[in-house]
Amino acid sequence: MYAPERQQEILRLARDGGRVDVLSLAEEFKVTAETIRRDLKALDRAGLVRRVHGGAIPAGRLDFEPDLAERESTAADEKDRIAHAALAELPAEGSIVLDAGSTVARLAAVIPVESELTVVTHSLPTAARLADHPNVQLHLVGGRVRHRTRAAVDAWALRAYGEIRADVVFLAANGFSAESGLTTPDLAEAAVKRAAVAAARRVVLLADSGKHGQEHFARFGDLSDVDLLVTDDGLDRETAAAIEAAGTEVLRV
Repeated sequence: MYAPERQQEILRLARDGGRVDVLSLAEEFKVTAETIRRDLKALDRAGLVRRVHGGAIPAGRLDFEPDLAERESTAADEKDRIAHAALAELPAEGSIVLDAGSTVARLAAVIPVESELTVVTHSLPTAARLADHPNVQLHLVGGRVRHRTRAAVDAWALRAYGEIRADVVFLAANGFSAESGLTTPDLAEAAVKRAAVAAARRVVLLADSGKHGQEHFARFGDLSDVDLLVTDDGLDRETAAAIEAAGTEVLRV
């Protein structure tokens, strides 16, 4: 296969899957990782993809926000592992904030029914998964509900988070890196995420490794604001070590 043919196929895979990674492409096309990096560099120069850590995403996806169904099905196994690992970060009793996000919603789904917690969330799907827990004091934050994410935003939500102080916030992000911080496509959602971080003593970010290096329009914090990052083992050890050196603990599962 000639380089232009390979690059065209890489572009198709990126558009179909939303992201490609160097090692998988090298294995698929039976070439070296360096050859794939040159292909991605050529596609990036042509404005067809945007290179990110370990791979690339299609041009135009930096501000693209997948709907709820797509986010639920993306990296499902990794998100399940992250959610189960995050159970260890729940306080024995006390208060938590659950951000809007598919991985955080998975955490809500596996919280034991006998748990005695005060839970605050602005996510309708997350609240629904905890509504039948008899010992959970569930507080649903109100506001304008965004149809794409089923999350409450704007002034009501910001005011509610300004009035509480929780033990832990379990945070979601569409992209994270030491350079770009924590990002999401929508400014209103970013504002609520920022308020949720300020409302908790400890910040736990639940994010699969595919989100590392992605950058989106609205920035809502630094990676150093996070006490613990729970991610999957797709995040390489060198990157994890660099994040820890900057002050954020990393758990790869």
